Amino acid sequence: MPTAMASAARVFGAIRHKVPIPNALISSFVSLHDSSALQRIGFLGRISSSLIAMEFGRRQRVRRISTTFPVCMGRRSCKIAGRKDAQNLKKMKRNSKIGKEIVSAIKKGGTNPTSNTILAAVLEKARELDVPKEIVDRNIKKASEKGQEDFIDKFYEVYGFGGVGMVVAASTDKVTRTIADVRGVVKDCGAKLADPGSILFKFRRARVVNVKAIDADKDQILGIALDAGAEDVIEPTVYDDDSVEDRSESYYKIVSPAENYSDILTKLREQGVAFEPDNGFELLPLNAIEVDDEAVDLNKDLMSKLLELDDVDAVYSDQK
Repeated sequence: MPTAMASAARVFGAIRHKVPIPNALISSFVSLHDSSALQRIGFLGRISSSLIAMEFGRRQRVRRISTTFPVCMGRRSCKIAGRKDAQNLKKMKRNSKIGKEIVSAIKKGGTNPTSNTILAAVLEKARELDVPKEIVDRNIKKASEKGQEDFIDKFYEVYGFGGVGMVVAASTDKVTRTIADVRGVVKDCGAKLADPGSILFKFRRARVVNVKAIDADKDQILGIALDAGAEDVIEPTVYDDDSVEDRSESYYKIVSPAENYSDILTKLREQGVAFEPDNGFELLPLNAIEVDDEAVDLNKDLMSKLLELDDVDAVYSDQK
């Protein structure tokens, strides 16, 4: 008890006279005492409890700041935090795209899939991708409505931030509406529309099969890709401290020539590997570029707002 009282007295004396207290003394005092012990030895009755609380609160805050290892809140967190939302949005956009394809197929060849082979292929793809039946039925009905125009595919090119280029893929039944919506989002985000051809040449069009990293291991994916004549396998970005949920939203991309695409799907089915086919193609950057964290956040915001537009099916960028 005499030792406890001596260390307490030194601390309180320093507080009273506003003298800096050595860290070693604070640590020693905090390790030896709590407020209930001080109450028992009568010190809190003689020293201002508010001063004590203020000093120890200040010291604890300083200790936390000085001893906590800095956490990176830039590129890694940006990628991981939005993975699940991005995949949900991707699924929604994919379903919307198939709905538009149903309308276009019916416009070209009627509602009978027996005679309309294009419609039959779209309906088969909808079944493979588990597109809800109500979406299929709604778009079949929509195609027959008076005044419903056919959908056409359009690309819009955008200068992003940090030198990043973006290509906005859209399917629209009214081009003037779509370009006005895209232009409005780009302007509001502080980016700039590019002239046709300014960005698109930085990408290549490819057939891509997406396989979740948790559904197959690397060797299995590479074996299937090699046997089926794939061009490349793009591995997901994985961090050592990723959670199970993080990894569940990471994908391998099997890049394939158009003529070998169905072979890859067949081999994946044979080996019981779940997969997501593309929507006819994906745009892959020829040379991905790395940008700073500020540009990452700005580009993410721009892409998210573009994807919120009903007519936009996908946004591709050459950012790493």
